[in-house]
Amino acid sequence: MNMILHIRSGLVDDMFLRGLFAIAGGLFFTYAGILHFTDTSWFEPIVPPILGSATFWVLASGVVEIAVGISLILPKTRKLGGYSSAALLVALYPANLYMWIYDVELGDGASLSPTGHIVRLFAQIAGIMISLWIAEWKFGERPNLSDLFVTSES
Repeated sequence: MNMILHIRSGLVDDMFLRGLFAIAGGLFFTYAGILHFTDTSWFEPIVPPILGSATFWVLASGVVEIAVGISLILPKTRKLGGYSSAALLVALYPANLYMWIYDVELGDGASLSPTGHIVRLFAQIAGIMISLWIAEWKFGERPNLSDLFVTSES
């Protein structure tokens, strides 16, 4: 669609913005998921040992990240993608927390400073909030399974 059609009284239409953020997030998740396969050893150190095989969890999370990314990009599954990306960001945070608490280095020997971990935490919270906004979630409202594949755009 033409961007001009999405401008109302000088403000960019909400659904157009949701679409832009969903595509950007989808590309990010898809790219990150692919990296889980092309550079597995980079991610393995942050998998908490209690989970067992780090390689398994890196590859499994890569599959999920690619699926979430694609669901965000496709308009028909965007709402499901928004909820899925929020859930994924929550589910992956224990690895980030483990990395922070134990000052774990990534596969290339790099590690985050304490400030870097705090920035990452706030970025993760922002990502969850943006994901829920993409899903058009409203506080106090339980999503209906039948609504997950329908967007306001359709």
